[in-house]
Amino acid sequence: MKLKSLLAKPFASYIQSRIRKGMTTALADQDAVFKSLIRTARSTDFGRDHKLLEVNDPASFRQAVPIRDYEAFRPYIEKIKAGRHNVLWKGQPIYFAKTSGTTSGVKYIPITHESIPNHINTARNALLVYMAETGNTAFADGKLIFLSGSPELERVGGIPTGRLSGIVNHHVPKYLRTNQLPGYETNCIEDWETKLSAIVKETIQQDMRLISGIPPWMQMYFDRLRAESGKPIRELFPNFSVLVHGGVNFEPYKAKLFESIGGPVHSIETFPASEGFFAFQDSQNAEGLLLNTDSGIFFEFVPAGEIFDEHPTRLTLRDVEVGVNYALIISNNAGLWAYNIGDTIKFVSLNPYRIVVTGRTKHYISAFGEHVIGEEVEQSLLKAAQEDGVRITEFTVAPMVQQGEGRSYHEWFVEFEQAPSDMEAFAIKVDENLRTKNIYYDDLVRGAILQPLRITALRKNGFIEYMRSIGKLGGQNKVPRLSNDRKIADELVKWKV
Repeated sequence: MKLKSLLAKPFASYIQSRIRKGMTTALADQDAVFKSLIRTARSTDFGRDHKLLEVNDPASFRQAVPIRDYEAFRPYIEKIKAGRHNVLWKGQPIYFAKTSGTTSGVKYIPITHESIPNHINTARNALLVYMAETGNTAFADGKLIFLSGSPELERVGGIPTGRLSGIVNHHVPKYLRTNQLPGYETNCIEDWETKLSAIVKETIQQDMRLISGIPPWMQMYFDRLRAESGKPIRELFPNFSVLVHGGVNFEPYKAKLFESIGGPVHSIETFPASEGFFAFQDSQNAEGLLLNTDSGIFFEFVPAGEIFDEHPTRLTLRDVEVGVNYALIISNNAGLWAYNIGDTIKFVSLNPYRIVVTGRTKHYISAFGEHVIGEEVEQSLLKAAQEDGVRITEFTVAPMVQQGEGRSYHEWFVEFEQAPSDMEAFAIKVDENLRTKNIYYDDLVRGAILQPLRITALRKNGFIEYMRSIGKLGGQNKVPRLSNDRKIADELVKWKV
C-alpha cells in the first residue's frame, strides 16, 4: 500500500463518522442553516427588498420570498455584474458559474467564499465515504480522470467566470494534482472531439483507476479508447475500479458502459449543479443519494404538480413523504433565495434522508394532460429492454400531435446498441409499462384519445450527430429525456434508420 492510500484510510473513517452523525441531526442542521442564511441576507439588497429583518422562520420566509427562476433573479445578477456589492450575499461572488438555459440564454450563477466548500468538500466526501465503506483506497495511488469543461476563465463584471467543472478544477487538492488527468493544456481545449482525442492520447498508457463524468461522454471516451487499442477498458486499465457519475440517470447507460469496461465496477452517483452540490451516494448497498443537509443549502420541496401554480405548497424537510415527486427549491450561501433549480426528486428514505432524481420540471409530456415524467419513461423502456435482451444507447420522447380524434401519439426516438428482433412487439411492451406507471396516460390510450406509442429507431451515433449539429457535443451537455414540443424530434428524424 502506498502513502496516499495509507493516509486516506483514517481520514475516510473520520469523514464517514461525521456523515453518519449528520444523518441523525439533519432537521436541526437545516434549522441552523436557515437561521445563518437569513442573518447574513438581511443586510443585502435582496434582504432589504424582501424585509428579511422580519423573517424568523420558514413560514414567514415563504410569505416574504416567492419562488423564482433565473429570469426573476436576473436584475440582481446584473447589479453584481455592474460592480455592486452586497446584492444577493455579502460582498461579491468569487466566481460566476456560466451555464445555459433553454429559455434564459446564458445564466450566471454566483459562487461565494462561503459556498465554494459545498462544491469541493461534497465531491471529496463522496469518495472518502466510499473508501471507508468498501476499504478500496488503492485508487488514490493511481491516475484519476475528471471529464470536465475548460478551466480557463473569463471575467464578467470583474468576476472570474466559467463552467462549474472548470472552476472546481482550480480547487482540486494539491495531494491529488499529481494523480489528475488530463493535463491543464488538454483540459483547456474547447472543441470536444479534439479534446477527446487528446485525452485518449494522454491517458491510454496510464494507470487509470478512477474515471468521472456524465455517462454519455464517458461512453464516448471508452469507445474511442477501444477503437484506438482494440482492447476492453479493463485490459487497458487493469486497476480501474471506480466510476463516478452524475447529471443523468445512470441506468440507461449502465449495461453498455460495463460491457465496454469488460465487467462491472463500483460506481458513485452524485447530484451536483452550478447552484450547489445537493446529494451524493453514501453507500454501495442502499438506494438513493444522501441529501446534503449541513452544507450551506436550505431546502424546500414543492409537490411537482403544483410547481407552476401561483401559490404552491412549500414544504421543509420535516414535512416530506417517501415516494412523492417534488420540485427542489433551494436557498443558499451563494445568494440564491427560494430558487427553482428545475429538478424533481423523490425521497426513498427519511432515516436518513435519501433521494433519487426523477427528472426536470420543464422536461415532461403533457400535450393531452398526461404529465408523463422522465422517471416513468426511463423505467418503462429499461424494464422492456431487460426482459428482451435489448441494449439502449440513448433515447428521447416527444408528442406527435395530429388532426383527428385518436390519431396522436408519443414518438420515442431510440438509438439501440442491440435492437429488438420485433420492434412492434417491443413498442407494445414499453407502452404497457408506461400505462402501468401513469394512470392519466393509460386513460388516454384506453379512451382512444391517444394511440399507443411508436418507436423511431435512430442509426448509430445519431444522437452524437444531433448534438454536434447544434454545437453541444461533449462537456456537461445532455439530450433531454422528454420534450412537450417537436423541436428536438423534428431534427432527430434526419438520423432515423
